[in-house]
This record gives sequence, structure tokens and C-alpha cells, in this order.
Amino acid sequence: MARISGVDLPRNKRIEYALTYIFGIGLTTSRNILNKLKINFDIRVKELSETEVSKIAKEIQEFHKVEGDLRKERQMNIKRLMDIGCYRGLRHRRGLPARGQRTKTNARTRKGPKRTVGARRKK
Repeated sequence: MARISGVDLPRNKRIEYALTYIFGIGLTTSRNILNKLKINFDIRVKELSETEVSKIAKEIQEFHKVEGDLRKERQMNIKRLMDIGCYRGLRHRRGLPARGQRTKTNARTRKGPKRTVGARRKK
């Protein structure tokens, strides 16, 4: 089993798709890495040699920000927006959509389940 950047890659998948299991690497980045290292896209993870695995790991470590570092950077960017008090930061702080989507209807993913208002009857 190949382990790259702290992620176990699925053994039976093609390497170009297996690399996308690493946070921060999509299909395009995966293909660019494999092109640069001259590794065939069609090869399965279990068929990779140890040298190929180490070359891929070294390439990712040197030239790509992935997993924990990338997650930390994203969180710091959001925290910075909240600290300076800009509009996007306020939207993050309130748990509302930050990119101009409507909130009168929809937006349930960010707002959470509906809270019923005024449903209590007088006794």
C-alpha cells in the first residue's frame, strides 16, 4: 500500500485517480505530477515500485502544499478575514454564504435546518 503525505492510496485504483485522495491534489495536478515524473497514468497503485512512490512523494512534498499545511493556510485566511472585520469575514462569522448567494430562500447548507417561528398557540 502506497502512503503519500499521510494518506493511504487505494491499491486497485489507477495512480492518476488515487493521487486525488490527497487533499489539495485534483485530477489536473495529479496528471501534471505524473507527466513530470514520466509515470504512466494507467498503472495501478499496487503495481508501483518503491522508487516511483518515493519520487511521487518527493515531488509533492517539494512543490505542492497539501493536507495539513493547506488546511491550516485556508483556516488562517478565513480567520484573517474575520479579524479585519470585512464583509466576507462577517459572513463567515455568522455562518452565512460569503459569495453573494441569496438567503431569503435556499442557503440551508450554511444556515442549517429551519427554525420554526411563531408556531406556539395560546392556552
